[in-house]
Amino acid sequence: MTIRPLVILPDPLLRIVSDVVANADGATKALIDDMFETMYDAPGVGLAAVQVGVTTRIVTMDASRGDDEKQPLALINPEIIWSSDALNEYEEGCLSIPEFYGVVTRPTKVGVRFLDLDGKVLEREMDGLAATVIQHEIDHLNGKLFIDHLSRLKRERVIKKFQKQARREGGE
Repeated sequence: MTIRPLVILPDPLLRIVSDVVANADGATKALIDDMFETMYDAPGVGLAAVQVGVTTRIVTMDASRGDDEKQPLALINPEIIWSSDALNEYEEGCLSIPEFYGVVTRPTKVGVRFLDLDGKVLEREMDGLAATVIQHEIDHLNGKLFIDHLSRLKRERVIKKFQKQARREGGE
């Protein structure tokens, strides 16, 4: 397993819609292992493949908290098939937008259909933090970032800050 470098805003890769995974082969499983290693090292609770530079519809997540037993979950081609009318607010952050947080409103519960590592179609109901995490990560697969849920002013400020930082680091 390898810790992969994270793709950071304003990298245009973060705006690409990821491709469907045709089959879960050895390369897919190796990518998922690397994603878990990267996610836990960061540390984070979710990671989309595009965040490590691979534009495929793969998500890793673990919504366990603190000293709770880890609950790693890999989802291939995840899709939300239903969502609750009830909404929840969470202060979200993102490994691709380091050290910035914003309150996002999302459905409290969602139903998710995905493939597991054996290619089996599964459905799972998620609520609370897990529901927020999967919605955040599926947004990544669709080229959307959590800052897109914020006001235009906040979003533009964050983007400008990261563009400026990228220019400084690039030596421009």
